[in-house]
Amino acid sequence: MPSLAKLDQKFVWHPFTQMRDWLRREPVVIVEGRGAVLRDAKGRDYLDANSSIWTNLHGHQHPKINAAIQRQLKKIAHSSALGLANEPASLLAAELVRLANAIYDLKGNAARKSQIANRKLAKIFFGDDGSTALEVALKLAYEFTRRTRGPKTKPRFLSLDGAYHGDTIGAVSLGHIDLFHQAYGRMLFHTDKVMAPYCYRCPFNRAKPERDDARNYRKCRWECVSLVERKFAVQKKKGNPYAAFVFEPLMQGAAGMIPQPAGWLGKVAEIARSHGALLIADEVMTGFGRTGNGTSGATLFASHHEGVQPDFLCVAKGLTGGYLPMAATLTTQKVFDAFLGEYEEFKTFFHGHSFTGNQLGAAASLASLDILRSPASERARAELQKNLHHELQSLWRLPNVGDIRQVGLIAGIELVKNWRTREPFALHERAGIRVCEAMARRGVLTRPVGNVIVLMPPYCTTRLQLQKMISTLAEGIEALAAPRHGKTA
Repeated sequence: MPSLAKLDQKFVWHPFTQMRDWLRREPVVIVEGRGAVLRDAKGRDYLDANSSIWTNLHGHQHPKINAAIQRQLKKIAHSSALGLANEPASLLAAELVRLANAIYDLKGNAARKSQIANRKLAKIFFGDDGSTALEVALKLAYEFTRRTRGPKTKPRFLSLDGAYHGDTIGAVSLGHIDLFHQAYGRMLFHTDKVMAPYCYRCPFNRAKPERDDARNYRKCRWECVSLVERKFAVQKKKGNPYAAFVFEPLMQGAAGMIPQPAGWLGKVAEIARSHGALLIADEVMTGFGRTGNGTSGATLFASHHEGVQPDFLCVAKGLTGGYLPMAATLTTQKVFDAFLGEYEEFKTFFHGHSFTGNQLGAAASLASLDILRSPASERARAELQKNLHHELQSLWRLPNVGDIRQVGLIAGIELVKNWRTREPFALHERAGIRVCEAMARRGVLTRPVGNVIVLMPPYCTTRLQLQKMISTLAEGIEALAAPRHGKTA
């Protein structure tokens, strides 16, 4: 085993990894990357089929982002945001606010015509990652509610079943995945949950399985929306309306790539607004073009597809193009004003991080946004989205494929024992892991969410590279039916 792999196994503790399994085999050690291709310490190439855990937008070693970081390094890498401002963070804040409010300029003015009482976003608090972006939104919403409804108010939050919003204590409290969160139950504060619109496994969906995305053939009466409305009504009767509704727009990631049927987001956002609740949109995964173009035109944020402008827009992962850890929480002038006061009033937002507004991260982000806004990038994303949809259709022939759900440039392929019954694989069968291991042996890297295989290619992925990702996935799924004794496929 190469020395780097030995050092890793001797000293490194990996996230979301059963380390006993990790120590049983030689790890892949990545040493370089270019475009959609990663290379390991042995010189083997792999396609990066999940954009290095949903972060990389434009591919590795993008010359424009590389150059932006190098230019900034010649000036300064980091200085504190506590009592000081800096150039790239100021420019980035202004640009993010401009792009976030572009919803009002979309074709058809979707936001203006919407029944949802939208607010313009005006202020930005920088953080380090998705967890901290949600933590900021949670704390701001909590204190804003107390200051506007009265200090005796006990703000409560509503999020979706299967929600995952990060690993800090506040973010974990918003989550509802027992596998991840149950161990920390005694450390958390209580939040309520409501049914997510999981069409493929929805108890209200009366449709029999078909070889199509379950959203396209569902038979229901929007019971999932009625449950949201009922939840808000019950909480209001208790005399303590929800402070905020927290959601991932269009697609829930760690829940298993669960897509929302068209219209769901707009309906529940309107319900939340009518009950005086703030909207917290977790766009850590879905932001910066991941959900593709909407009917109102090109947009960088998933919430805007349905004319929703949240009170808190949380972004991270792709903010820097996937280069550096950086996050941002965008909010309204009204929220900001609630924290203004004299020094001795202590109305300050007492929260911060050492690397808030980091110059290198901000410089990379500005370069990434510049790329995203270019006509060439918009055309490439639209073409990749179309090609992804086309290539995914070849997987319906496989009996172990139960559902294929695509939102823009995000795809989730749910594995089942038999598509006609939707019977899931048991956890101990490790179906998703086995498929991804088979793909890795064939030169394609991704990671499952349980029995769901995730495909989220970088925007620079070519048609041939995409075809290899899909064909390799098909081979991995076919290998599920093969005997597990002896040498694996």
